[in-house]
Order: sequence, then structure tokens, then C-alpha cells
Amino acid sequence: MKIRKKTVLNIALMALILSFFVTPLGDYSKVLLNKWFSFSPEVTKEINRGQIKDYDWKLKDANWNFFSFKKSKGRVVFINFWRSWNIPSEAEVESIQKLYDDYKDKIDFYIITNEEREPVEKFMADHGFTFPVTYSIVGDPMPVDGSKPPRSYLLDKEGRIVISKEGVADWDNDKVKAILDDLISK
Repeated sequence: MKIRKKTVLNIALMALILSFFVTPLGDYSKVLLNKWFSFSPEVTKEINRGQIKDYDWKLKDANWNFFSFKKSKGRVVFINFWRSWNIPSEAEVESIQKLYDDYKDKIDFYIITNEEREPVEKFMADHGFTFPVTYSIVGDPMPVDGSKPPRSYLLDKEGRIVISKEGVADWDNDKVKAILDDLISK
């Protein structure tokens, strides 16, 4: 029995599609696709900006020590909710790392997860990320919604929400940096 060229191509195509869903190659491809289709987040018009009313938010740092969000009152703040196992989150954190490298001394970063430390530390080590990981306290009230990661916020010094982005965004670009520079200078 002779196998036709079309049959071989169909089998190869099916194998490629199947590998996209059940192999590490598929995970890498999904992360790459999310990166390709991530864009700079939109700035909220001033008239529509929400306000953080309560800075009394308890969090845990990378060493599992409790601290208060109050330390960021009067500062520009970047908040991102993420999960190490979430493919859209994985696609986004590389651009967050680059933003952190450029602005770590100028604004406060809260890269927040509700996971246990071990998988997060492994993820950070595997990818070489150095941004500070913050752990939320499950059940404690938060001033912003972080229920569907990835979800990000950029707050000005008065606690107004300048950017609210649900889903993957590209944070390492000239538009975001111009916004940050403007917020820092005010």
C-alpha cells in the first residue's frame, strides 16, 4: 500500500496540533503567542480614574514577613497579580522584569501572587527573574481586584488608578515609560 503525500502532510499537521496541546513545546508556543499579541495598556481618562481609598492592605514579602501597603502612600505604584502556572502571566512577567530593572528605585512594585513560596521561587529561579514577589493573604480585603490574573494597575501618587489592565500587556515600551516618567515628576 502506497501512502500519498497528502496523507503524510495531514498526519504531520495533526501531530503538530496535538503537540501544541500536550507537550512543553505547546506551552512555549502558547507563551510566545501571548507575547506577540500583548500590547501597551491603555491609560484611563482622568475623569474615569478610580481612587484607592484605603491603603490598609496586609501583604507578605518574599521572606514571608508581613508588611503594609501603607508604605506606598504618596508614591507611584505598579501592581500586578499573577500566577506562576498561568500561561498569560508567564508571557507578561518578562516585560514586567524589564520595567522593574528600569524603575525599581523610582516606583513601588507589587508583583502579587496567592501561591505557596516553593513553586514561585522555582519559577523565579528557572527564569532568572529578580523583581520582588509579594504574597497576598487569602481572604483579606484588597483595594483593587486581583481575582483574575494577569491583572495590573498603575497608581499615581494620590492613589488614582491611571492604568487598569486585565489580561496580558507589554509593560516594557516607550509609551508606558513616558507615563511613568510623567507620574514620577509630578
